[in-house]
Amino acid sequence: MSLVTYAHANEFHEFSSKCMGTDFKILIDHDSEKNSSIAAYAAFQEANRLNLIFSDYDSESELSQLSNSSYSSQKVKLSEELFQVLEFSKSLAVETEGAFDPTLGQLSRLWRISRFRKSLPSVISIEKAMDRVGSQHLILSKPQKEATLLKPGIILDLGGIAKGYTADRMMLILKNMGFERCLIDAGGDLTLGKRPRQRKGWKIQVGGIKHPDLPMMTLENCSVATSGDSSQFVEINDRKYSHIVNPRTGYGLENLTQVTVIAPNGISADSLATALSVLGPDQTKEFEILKEKEGIRAFFVTQKNDNQILDILQ
Repeated sequence: MSLVTYAHANEFHEFSSKCMGTDFKILIDHDSEKNSSIAAYAAFQEANRLNLIFSDYDSESELSQLSNSSYSSQKVKLSEELFQVLEFSKSLAVETEGAFDPTLGQLSRLWRISRFRKSLPSVISIEKAMDRVGSQHLILSKPQKEATLLKPGIILDLGGIAKGYTADRMMLILKNMGFERCLIDAGGDLTLGKRPRQRKGWKIQVGGIKHPDLPMMTLENCSVATSGDSSQFVEINDRKYSHIVNPRTGYGLENLTQVTVIAPNGISADSLATALSVLGPDQTKEFEILKEKEGIRAFFVTQKNDNQILDILQ
């Protein structure tokens, strides 16, 4: 989750709602509070609709039903929204060599229990969960919008991408209703519309690990997501394990790195923030993840002893 503040929030119409298990906020720069409220309500309705598709907590969601199909290996017809997110997820999983993986649900659930109990998962339980992780077990058929899970017991988890995609869809709702000067805060992941009147852009300050060279950003028509283990972790036996699980090792991250990604849209910013947190700045450079991506910047802040090291990649 991003830790952000946005300047001058009190100058705009602000609306909030619980969505996807967190707080969503919308800021709108418009003369009419009444019309802004109607637009914000429509955007929140869209978020709640998408949650019924993407939730891995709701046993009746489309995602959960697809996970359950792993025991039969049958083809499942998907909604356009779920297919788009899974297709993007699988592509990023291949590109990052598994640093991002939509099939890590078994590991996610294992570590949720561990954070609650404040005890490490057993080696055997991690090995069993790891046996059910791998995007190669997710087969997508684009013409038919169908998916097949080839490994029994796979659980899909879109926690590192769903909020970004949802914010994109909310922004589309707002713009189609004539509200372009707006900001969506999807639990800390930001999607920004056109800059407010009399402003050069939306002023965004990244929190979490501080660094004197981490800039105050003035942005519009883009998305910002911050991820890392600086604020959400569990300490077990004097070691800090992040809420972000590395799909390639089965363990919560311990790298004390925070990454902020600026991208053209929410789905890219959200998913890349998760993936780059796993990779870290050195592997991100090695894999050249950002080299062919236009309009994307990444700010890494790594805590090493008493020092914070800033890496800016684009």
